Amino acid sequence: MADFTNGFWDIYIAALTLLGIIGCGILLYSQSKVKVAKTSEGNVDTTGHVWDEDLTELNTPMPRWWMWLFYITIVFALAYLFLYPGLGSYAGKLGWKSSGQYQVELEKADAEYGPLFAKYQKQDLRTVAADPQAHAIGERLFLTYCAQCHGSDARGNKGFPNLTDKDWLFGGAPETIQQTILHGRVGAMPPMGAAVGGDKDVEAVANYVLSLSGSTHDPIKAVFGKEKFAACMACHGPDAKGNQTLGAPNLTDKIWLFGGSVDTIKETINKGRTTTMPAFADFLGEAKVHVLAAYVWSLSNDPNQPAPADPPPIAAEK
Repeated sequence: MADFTNGFWDIYIAALTLLGIIGCGILLYSQSKVKVAKTSEGNVDTTGHVWDEDLTELNTPMPRWWMWLFYITIVFALAYLFLYPGLGSYAGKLGWKSSGQYQVELEKADAEYGPLFAKYQKQDLRTVAADPQAHAIGERLFLTYCAQCHGSDARGNKGFPNLTDKDWLFGGAPETIQQTILHGRVGAMPPMGAAVGGDKDVEAVANYVLSLSGSTHDPIKAVFGKEKFAACMACHGPDAKGNQTLGAPNLTDKIWLFGGSVDTIKETINKGRTTTMPAFADFLGEAKVHVLAAYVWSLSNDPNQPAPADPPPIAAEK
């Protein structure tokens, strides 16, 4: 990889660009010295192309004003490359960068909207979710940064969770969602084909998994798969209801991240699955994530409903 990042390529790109511009200038200059060709009778020579019987193409140089336009574009190109980046790693006399312009615009936006996000950051996530203005801002953030994976309607896609139901791999509490957006998540299902057994055992386990949610399955194969499912209990639990600490899904419902057919489940058992949710803490900052998390939580919850009461403490034995 270092062969493509050393200084040679900067020189190569800069030289190729300059030679191309200079070459265009030389070609243009050489053509500007061409005289008008005339026949022995004193008429202007033609290219031999004739249309509509009498429309003849003359063999003459380009008009001077047209050639000067080309000269101007060459001068403009050289001036541009002197002032702005375009020659390898040369930053340009003005030191302009697209990232610098983006940073300036970002700072301007933060100065204008920062106080608004700071106000919401001080509020409880459920309170923010119930605020119409915060909801609109959160929706805009979601469509900009999250819709590419989860869809504009937040119903997800194959490999990307539906955010409008109450099925959560790592938990659906507002604070948990906020931590997920801030720091990201990595879900890993290791290949379990060897641990389960051969192909017949994998198919039996797949049918047993389908039986847990009442999906269409082969009941005889499911009976044999129940015993083999012991290899999966460490993550999914003996009741197959999953483990949100590990991000292991509940297998007793009919919600499938990659599909609920026998073949898809067999593929998952044999090859495993790995999913990644990127972290947005550094990119968006905690204040924006706070509003975004409130919006995501509101997609599957009514923010106007009171928060559930905490369970009473268990009395210590005397």
